[in-house]
Amino acid sequence: MAEGADSPLLVAARRAHLLKVLERDGAVRISEVSAELGVAPVTLRRDIVVLEREGRLHRVYGGAVALPAAEVRDPVLGDGAFGVLVPSLDYYWPGVVRGIEDEARSHGLRIVLRGSSYEATDERPVLERLVETENLLGLIVAPSPIGPRSQAVAQWLGASRIPHVLVERDASQSLHGEALESVVSDHALGALLAVKHLVDLGHRRVGLVLLQSPTSRRIAAGWRAACAELKLAPDERFERVIPDRLSHTYPSAIKNVGEIVHAALANGITALLVHADPEAVALVQHAQAAGVSIPGDLSIIAYDDEIAGLFSPALTAVHPPRDDVGRAAVDLLVKRITHPNRAIHRTVVSPRLVIRQSTGPVAK
Repeated sequence: MAEGADSPLLVAARRAHLLKVLERDGAVRISEVSAELGVAPVTLRRDIVVLEREGRLHRVYGGAVALPAAEVRDPVLGDGAFGVLVPSLDYYWPGVVRGIEDEARSHGLRIVLRGSSYEATDERPVLERLVETENLLGLIVAPSPIGPRSQAVAQWLGASRIPHVLVERDASQSLHGEALESVVSDHALGALLAVKHLVDLGHRRVGLVLLQSPTSRRIAAGWRAACAELKLAPDERFERVIPDRLSHTYPSAIKNVGEIVHAALANGITALLVHADPEAVALVQHAQAAGVSIPGDLSIIAYDDEIAGLFSPALTAVHPPRDDVGRAAVDLLVKRITHPNRAIHRTVVSPRLVIRQSTGPVAK
């Protein structure tokens, strides 16, 4: 039978045999397979060309050899792309994106990255442009977490029927009536780890300083649950919410930082959990300038651990697993694409507490 007249079944069986020999022996010799199957060498060479194009093997003189495991491409995924939309390309999110890139590369996939902003009026135009990417297989998205913009994005994702995973967004259901596949850090657990560490050091009057952000609600919930579990009385707690980023370089910010430090000490607070790192650094610098010893008079735990370890004293910090979140998002999306009927999964990844120099026993 001429090559052009091969039936699909014969072609598939022949190529499956080549892959079986490759898996068994680590290499394929055209002369041996030709004699074994009674197939012309030129036909097998064409099969090998196709299988190499699919990322299943590597051609060599006289046959083919197996690819390194990291280079083998899933035939369903091919050389496709994942679109990624995150709110920021500077603070916090680069770690998530690196995890996405590394895991995507292990599947032979590429990513197309776009940045939005927390103030974006509508993220749908960005997503609409992303889906025009050649051979786009799915989306990893961190949309605005609340309000009509979030609802509009959820509706668009549902209507698009494009496989998608939310990252660091914990919505359980969208307006189109479907559960949303997602990967999130367990920020509530991170707060609990921080409070428990402080209580173990003898602190009973602990405070929380939060930057207003999509993460703050979950940190606050974990902090309050920890205070209740550890039986810290309501009058032993202290909470402040910062509407905008603190920076010790601006007069208005210096005033805000000073007020927070003064109020905490006036309330007898001996330890603070501060989100995020820049705010923790600003508070420590102001406290030190005012003659407050860190950690002698006031222990500080930062939340995010982006720059906490670089400061002096190095700040104890809750470290969300940003790269693991990115890897888990790719893993979920790959499984959704390759097994479209599997149940919706919502993955929660645990942070860890990194103990450094800014926390110590409560002063006697």
